[in-house]
Amino acid sequence: MSLAQSPRLLLPLGFAFVAGCAQQPTGPVVIQDQQSDCPLSLSPGQPLVLTLPSNPTTGFRWVVRDAATNVLQSLGPEVYSTPEDAGLVGSAGQSTWRFKASQPGEGRLHLDYQRPWETDVAPAESFDCQVSVK
Repeated sequence: MSLAQSPRLLLPLGFAFVAGCAQQPTGPVVIQDQQSDCPLSLSPGQPLVLTLPSNPTTGFRWVVRDAATNVLQSLGPEVYSTPEDAGLVGSAGQSTWRFKASQPGEGRLHLDYQRPWETDVAPAESFDCQVSVK
């Protein structure tokens, strides 16, 4: 094979490499109170944003039971926010958690919505999702 022919072989290989990289999703996965999005499949380094309805003025709060720490890295604490147009004290808002897929494997992201002092009462709601990082 001559040197003039080798660039023709490198071009298709370059396209195949770029196409292979483009098939792995890297944008954030956003879940807004939809367990129907589960189970989740993420790529290493891919962000995950979980937003659930919340109203701490009622005493209820989301308690993280399992944060899938073997496959997810927390990017900070829970952030609570209320809609700008609510304008009412005590109105409901949302809690948001941010994670990043850290390494390949399987994990479980499980949160319960409950009053933390009511230990013998079933949670009012739960969010439970299998997470796979490949």
